[in-house]
Amino acid sequence: MFRACLFYAGYVLFTVFWGTLSVAVGWAMPPRRRFEFIVGIWSRGILGWLHLTCGVGVEVEGLEHIPRQACVVFAHHESTWETLFLQSLFRPQATLIKRELLWIPFFGWAFALNRPIAIDRSSPRRALRQLIDTGRSRLAGGTSVVLFPEGTRMPPGEIGSFQPGGAALAIAAQAPVVVVAHNAGRHWPAHRLRKTPGVIQVRIGPPVATADRKSKAVNAEARELMAALVRDLWSNV
Repeated sequence: MFRACLFYAGYVLFTVFWGTLSVAVGWAMPPRRRFEFIVGIWSRGILGWLHLTCGVGVEVEGLEHIPRQACVVFAHHESTWETLFLQSLFRPQATLIKRELLWIPFFGWAFALNRPIAIDRSSPRRALRQLIDTGRSRLAGGTSVVLFPEGTRMPPGEIGSFQPGGAALAIAAQAPVVVVAHNAGRHWPAHRLRKTPGVIQVRIGPPVATADRKSKAVNAEARELMAALVRDLWSNV
């Protein structure tokens, strides 16, 4: 518990410091350098501090499956850890987030400079249209789009139903879907202060093709792949 408190103390202090610095100077940087400066350094710093204070590391398999072209990333969601780690895995990226996150002092202000896809969940149709229109623009510019197709955090080892937006975007942009699974809930459980030392395992699946396919078919294949990866990860725990 003491190590977890130490981690969060450093987390808050570094976020306030780096968020302030990023807002002050990040706007003057070109987009790719801005992403590396604001998000890349911040996320790697926080994960390094997590490893130092709580003994939580990471092991990744399947890096060869990440395409050179921009892609739509379907990431499993069961912790806060993956929201940090994915920032360093896919660079540059536009993350699909709730627009309320941009209102968080320091963090949200700095994050807004990287042009995430911030949607209003109270209007699903408008949010879907924004995801497809803005997402296509980001992908065409060489920026991957990262989202959590389950829409919310799931209990460790469980897979939820997939929302249609991610698949619709991938098909509209003719971009591949890359599935990322992990077992972060074992070491950084959602809504809990305590952290468990160990190695978080990440698995990246082969790209899911989207050309001439329907959203339901893409979602079904991606969900089946994610379920198999998560099942394999948790069966080895």
